[in-house]
Amino acid sequence: MILSESARAVFAVLATAGSATRPRLAADAGLSKPTVSAAVAELEAAGLAAHSGTASSGTGRTAAVYRLGPAAGTVLAVDLGPTHTRVRGCALDGSLLAQATTSRADAADAVRETLAALPAGAPLRTIVVAVGDVTAQDRDGTGMRPATAKAGPAYDAMAVALPPGVPVHLENNVNCAALAELHEGAARGRHTFGYLRIGVGIGLGIVVGGRVLRGANGAAGELARLPYPWDDDREPRREALEDYVGAHSLLHRAAEAWRSADGPCPRTTEQLFAFAAEGRATARAVVARHAADVGRLAAAVAAVLDPGLIVLGGSTGADPQLLPGVRAELERLSWPTEVVSSTVGDLGTVAGAAGLAVARGVQTVTEGVRAKD
Repeated sequence: MILSESARAVFAVLATAGSATRPRLAADAGLSKPTVSAAVAELEAAGLAAHSGTASSGTGRTAAVYRLGPAAGTVLAVDLGPTHTRVRGCALDGSLLAQATTSRADAADAVRETLAALPAGAPLRTIVVAVGDVTAQDRDGTGMRPATAKAGPAYDAMAVALPPGVPVHLENNVNCAALAELHEGAARGRHTFGYLRIGVGIGLGIVVGGRVLRGANGAAGELARLPYPWDDDREPRREALEDYVGAHSLLHRAAEAWRSADGPCPRTTEQLFAFAAEGRATARAVVARHAADVGRLAAAVAAVLDPGLIVLGGSTGADPQLLPGVRAELERLSWPTEVVSSTVGDLGTVAGAAGLAVARGVQTVTEGVRAKD
């Protein structure tokens, strides 16, 4: 498929807007009205744009409204989480077409279910898979199989359901969640910030100038590799910090501190935070200690990045009960840095992956073809 430069520009605007009149397309694309008319006709002939009605102006005039056509295609986003897999199929304007959630073991079934629900005949432009691992990039920007046992086997089990011939891009799950916070969450309107995820594991999504910072090895933000413990009597070991701050150790500390008078010991972090919210003293003490630990980690982030804003996410990190303690510890150890809780929640990773898939899908149409003028 060969598109003119003007048609590619109009398509990009239409994908962002969802629907638009020719005057709006001309204004947003920076093109003349005759050029836009020719571009729209070209896109309609290719099935990439379609007429979707009319809109009235304040003067009583009506204008034709256009949207993406059936040939624009779809994209697929997969969040290969530690316990659950979330899948979304979207149009290139970002609208949700299909979704499924299942256990991680049944990831391939969720992918097949979502693919089956997408419009028949619409080309699948790209696939983005979010994994809890470092993801290197090939020269063409597509991701390679996760390099470690952390996510590799789970990816292989899911990948059997992916259709052949469609570009697959792998992205770190924390980076995807950071993108969701940037575009629709707590960091909206902020171009530089850190997304600090605390849950079963720990991780940092770094956004600078509105773009995710990945680093030379694709490992920027891998906080689990920070040396810990760091004192004269103990030797640091790999991922010891993640073991200490993660949910399993948090529950272990709660069990050690729990007394028979406190009632049943919490078996999940959700129960622990619920008990703390009820005012149970032991639960509140454990949560307060966890907040201080997270605050020290946030201070390390601020010392290196000075991001101005840190968004706390993850199964424990997003709980607002942590905010006072994190802010206090960060203020004690570092310079002023705003700290807020995530607003995208558990869906942040798949939402970010879907946004990335849409952007790459649009790119396959607007930049992945040769212009004829």
